[in-house]
Amino acid sequence: MAFQQIRPQKGSEIVMGQIKMQIESGTYAPGSKLPTVVELAASFQVGRSTIREALSGLKAIGWVDIRHGGGTFVSNPLPADNATLFDQGDSLQEVQEVRRFIEVGCASLAASRRTEANIAELRDILQSMERSLGNEEASEQADIRFHLEIAKASHNSLMIGMMESLTERLQVSMKASRRLWFFAELASAEKLLQEHRDIVDAIAAGDETLAAGRMSQHIQKVDQVVQRLAKHSSND
Repeated sequence: MAFQQIRPQKGSEIVMGQIKMQIESGTYAPGSKLPTVVELAASFQVGRSTIREALSGLKAIGWVDIRHGGGTFVSNPLPADNATLFDQGDSLQEVQEVRRFIEVGCASLAASRRTEANIAELRDILQSMERSLGNEEASEQADIRFHLEIAKASHNSLMIGMMESLTERLQVSMKASRRLWFFAELASAEKLLQEHRDIVDAIAAGDETLAAGRMSQHIQKVDQVVQRLAKHSSND
């Protein structure tokens, strides 16, 4: 008889599930403020990093809003009928797959074809990203500009056209990807900015293999956590 493999839950996933249950039961009403990270860590008897990871996961699936310096609040309204960014299911995964194939190719071509003007524009976008740290909306817009500019640096009109045609879906995908990236990596915005810098450095150096590899890692690292959180959401 074949048995289904059981993946042990991380501590953050257990905490995440329990907080979500308390929100669903009405213990924490929509719009209300959750206890502090310190208070939650004491209640669950876990480390603060575990609580932060759990809250980041809840934010990623739409159940809480984390306000910089202001605490964590229950989303208002709550996701309807367990609706989350994963309701798009295959759609999000498909956009990620398309991004991987197009953008890895764009990065490779950009490394061999970029002009000084392209590099200057990419560096300018990096500066915009740095200035936007702490402003998520501005950061997301700069992120989209960054990826579109790499497509332009490929100097392949079909690649550019495909990226531009995906702009609307890219906005949704990148917003979700950023939230999930922070959850998966326990990362800061500064770390994400450095990852963008590394891609630009590889393109500026003319290293096609390195540029493609860094872009591939940049996109693929979100895929596993997308699948993990989607499974977690569907099992609740």
